[in-house]
Amino acid sequence: MTLQQLRYVITVARKGTISEAAKELFISQPSLTNAIRELEKEMNITIFNRTNKGVAVSTEGEQFLGYARQVLEQANLLESAYKTSVRDKQRFSVSTQHYAFVVNAFVDLIKELPQNEYDFSIRETQTYEIIDDVATMKSEIGIIYLNAFNEAALTKIIKSKGLCFNELFIAKPHIFVTAEHPLANKESVTMEELADYPYLSFEQGDHNSFYYSEEIFSTVERKKNIRVTDRATLFNLLIGLNGYTVCSGVIDSGLNGSNIISIPLIKEGDMRIGYISHKKLVLSPLCKKFLNHLNKYIK
Repeated sequence: MTLQQLRYVITVARKGTISEAAKELFISQPSLTNAIRELEKEMNITIFNRTNKGVAVSTEGEQFLGYARQVLEQANLLESAYKTSVRDKQRFSVSTQHYAFVVNAFVDLIKELPQNEYDFSIRETQTYEIIDDVATMKSEIGIIYLNAFNEAALTKIIKSKGLCFNELFIAKPHIFVTAEHPLANKESVTMEELADYPYLSFEQGDHNSFYYSEEIFSTVERKKNIRVTDRATLFNLLIGLNGYTVCSGVIDSGLNGSNIISIPLIKEGDMRIGYISHKKLVLSPLCKKFLNHLNKYIK
């Protein structure tokens, strides 16, 4: 197995066809096909399932590609450290539920970098996708929350994928509303007081189970429900409809605007917010710096 072969399979997975990957890699299709087959034979796995439309990554191939990406990232770090002629882009990726403080830390990390070139990713996405991103190493870590309701179910899935949960802080339940909301001047609110207002939550796609919900108390019945896929839409609806969402209470006026405020919600329950990572992998220096920045916003 060579680094070149790993680059080949990652490119094929990204392009979806051998022909398109061969063009990008500047090699012939037969040479690329043979290199992949030799790798599959050596590792005793099937990385790609061949179809009439191209290739599709197999289940075991997804796991292999996750490790391949990690190996190449480590190789790039070695080259950057010891080959003075090589100035490779710094790379980091994080997947997260919709938290403004994660975006803040991501921005601070980029501002700290001395290099002019980098390749970073931040994915605000669904809970299941976050776990899958880290399992397949598309992201180094994923930011989620656990509580008494979802912990058993999510921990089982997290452990089955060779991951672990690392707690960052415990948050009490709050709501986000607009500063002009009829309840905006209250020091705290109850579920009963919120009953007549639209409840906004993040849609979880094919895995729309209560266990995957980003909002605590997801099983509570509400008269008015609206599901969205992104944070900007959610805040626009908060403003336009006098809606609310249940959250950690950590908010940033720079990102969310001064017209969105946080109010404590009187209901029993905690959110243990933390990050998931691979059990057997050491966090990269960039990831550790990111977590340091993250801690500034949650303490």
